[in-house]
Amino acid sequence: WINENEKARNIVRRSFEVGAIIKSKVVKGKEEEGKKYRDYFDSSEPLKKCPSHRLLAIKRGENEGFLKVSVSPDDKDIIEKLERIFIKGYTASSEEVSIAIKDSYKRLLHPSIETEFAKLSKEKADDEAIKVFTENLRQLLLAPPLGQKRVMAIDPGYRSGCKIVCLNEQGNLLHNETIYPHKPQEERKMAAKKISSMASSYKIEAIAIGNGTASRETEYFIKKLRFDRELRVYIVNEDGASVYSASSVAREEFPQYDVTVRGAVSIGRRLTDPLAELVKIDPKSIGVGQYQHDVDQKKLKTSLDTVVELSVNKVGVNLNTASKHLLTYVSGLGPQLAQNIVSFRKDNGAFSSRKELMNVPRMGAKAFEQAAGFLRIPDAENPLDNSAVHPESYTLVKTIANDLNCSVRELIDNDEILDKLDLQKYITSNVGLPTLTDIKKELAKPGRDPRQIIKVFEFAAGIFKIEDLQVGMELPGIVNNITKFGAFVDIGIKQSGLIHVSQLADRFISDPNEIVKLHQHVKVKVVEIDIARNRIQLSLKQVKQD
Repeated sequence: WINENEKARNIVRRSFEVGAIIKSKVVKGKEEEGKKYRDYFDSSEPLKKCPSHRLLAIKRGENEGFLKVSVSPDDKDIIEKLERIFIKGYTASSEEVSIAIKDSYKRLLHPSIETEFAKLSKEKADDEAIKVFTENLRQLLLAPPLGQKRVMAIDPGYRSGCKIVCLNEQGNLLHNETIYPHKPQEERKMAAKKISSMASSYKIEAIAIGNGTASRETEYFIKKLRFDRELRVYIVNEDGASVYSASSVAREEFPQYDVTVRGAVSIGRRLTDPLAELVKIDPKSIGVGQYQHDVDQKKLKTSLDTVVELSVNKVGVNLNTASKHLLTYVSGLGPQLAQNIVSFRKDNGAFSSRKELMNVPRMGAKAFEQAAGFLRIPDAENPLDNSAVHPESYTLVKTIANDLNCSVRELIDNDEILDKLDLQKYITSNVGLPTLTDIKKELAKPGRDPRQIIKVFEFAAGIFKIEDLQVGMELPGIVNNITKFGAFVDIGIKQSGLIHVSQLADRFISDPNEIVKLHQHVKVKVVEIDIARNRIQLSLKQVKQD
């Protein structure tokens, strides 16, 4: 009856809420096998102060059998509070009631509330980790694209060689080759000859190099070569490329090629249009999460799908070139309609207007209404078809153009005419000022890509491995992951360095996103190197940014 008493349960619950301590200890005999959890071999801290990343790490260690974890407040204090409820004055039965209270608390109440709090704290940690992951994914999806260029993409390697592919402006594969410029083969002259020949034959405009094994050596080798035109070299994050290359999506796109060719193609496309390529890859494989495999997977998938859809719709999609994977995320479409659009395009040729979408099988008025504003047709007869202006507003835009004595085409991208536009004149019960403001903004810059312009980046010369680092060095780097506890930075070696949240600025920072963004180019100082654990601590403090 003590365990079922609501007042008693609330007292225990409140004690857990205010004073629960989470303790973790290493399982005896698992010290060596579980050494990656050594920070938690004998740890103790208030549960309410335990950050999400630490809680998820401890829970993972427990699930893998390396840690014993307990969550408990001050048992003595709770028992005293319970006794004050159930023992009113000293009687002959008081001793027995006291024993019953202690037994009920130890056997029933404590385990029950501990389970409840472990679940609640895990849910809270999940929510924080999912929030971090979705923000990172959003930034990654909206990374600057190079645009429609002819690209040579290189998936670097040592013994197995560097796989090279040449892609046209649409990202279609023109040629693939393998070169062996590094040890053990060191066929440098042959490799240089092949690269120069391919760059010339396929009119290559940029080179993308994956940031994995042998990336720096390959970059150094490529930059030493002389080409018949200026070629910019970009280092591309290849996280997820290997997952894509073995996926059903890649097999469908390139059934006759092996995983190495597919992986190199993915690297090249990641440069020209990160969004279009990343939608084909499971976000959990992209490497920008925080314990993403430990959180509620259903909740994570819902959040990630939402951020992908929002990102795709923010950028807009070329109706005549978009893959079915990209079209799937357009509001109102989904996998089946996306496939129907691609099939219709294949059978009937390119779309010349948005209204032709209504000829696509199973395209209803509702789906069209939701999707049309996010689909672009660059060479459409009606210039509004290449803008974010929805077809339901076309008549309004035509009226505005007539009132200003010009055509719709003359109205677009013409500040002189648009400055004369008095939006107040066009407010109706169906169209408010916010909608009109959005239309005017879109007419000024129709179909404008909201993503930033890509920049070339160079790592520090002579730094290829952790042993090349020295404390105090200042190095250029690229932010490649953001967590609640700090930001990881690629400094051109295998291991990313960590800027702890306390090293991001001279003031208190609660969220690393206040200071850095994914893919941001930064200059960092090396403050600590632990070669045995492959850990590098970095700082932004008192480092002058370029």
